[in-house]
Amino acid sequence: MPDATRPCETHPDLVSFKYPLRFFKEALRYKRKVRIVAIGSSSTAGVLPVLPYPPRLELLLRRSFKFYGRMIDVLNRGIGGQESPEELSRLETDVIDETPALVIWQVGTNAVYRNTSYNPDEVGKAIAVGLDWLAGLQMDVVLMDLQYTQAMVDQDHIKQSKAMVERIKAIGEKAGVNVFSRFALMKRWVDDGIPILDLDDGDNAHLHTGEWATNCITHALFGAIERVVELDGVT
Repeated sequence: MPDATRPCETHPDLVSFKYPLRFFKEALRYKRKVRIVAIGSSSTAGVLPVLPYPPRLELLLRRSFKFYGRMIDVLNRGIGGQESPEELSRLETDVIDETPALVIWQVGTNAVYRNTSYNPDEVGKAIAVGLDWLAGLQMDVVLMDLQYTQAMVDQDHIKQSKAMVERIKAIGEKAGVNVFSRFALMKRWVDDGIPILDLDDGDNAHLHTGEWATNCITHALFGAIERVVELDGVT
């Protein structure tokens, strides 16, 4: 397991957003209560004992954007084992009905890890349909791609993982939404010398991110959001 004191390099060159977060920025300016919905699978829902990214992100955002008692809530709508087709079926009740200013949709992991259960083309279509539904609403969307852990990049999965990362990137680009490149970020850590097994939670599956990686991923996501919002003087 990694040293908890290990520095966290968030690599803005890899994870900075291309598009503005117009609705989230407006909500921060004009609303006291701001809502974010995080939807996805176990990376969002969390796997004990590691606290998942949504409550971590909520804390960072509340600390940063605390002007005049503003309250930011990050609603965790993750369900372990799901993929975009199941998430699409609950998009209206779990996301749209909550009227968030920002949606973070984590996709792609189970399409690769549980590849006998999912067709990549159908996964991609479900993501595209979901983005189309959300496009006409007053909310920004960020797609989060796969984690770079041993289970996702072993010889049985690496080709599919890379293909899914490219698919998510292309879908996001076509829809004009930001993609948080978790896969590229974690790969950079490994390329820089962090053992890949230090990035998971120590379970024999070597699938889910551990404490250090989850914390650093959250800080990288927070940094990407903070940079693109650029609310001078109101933080």
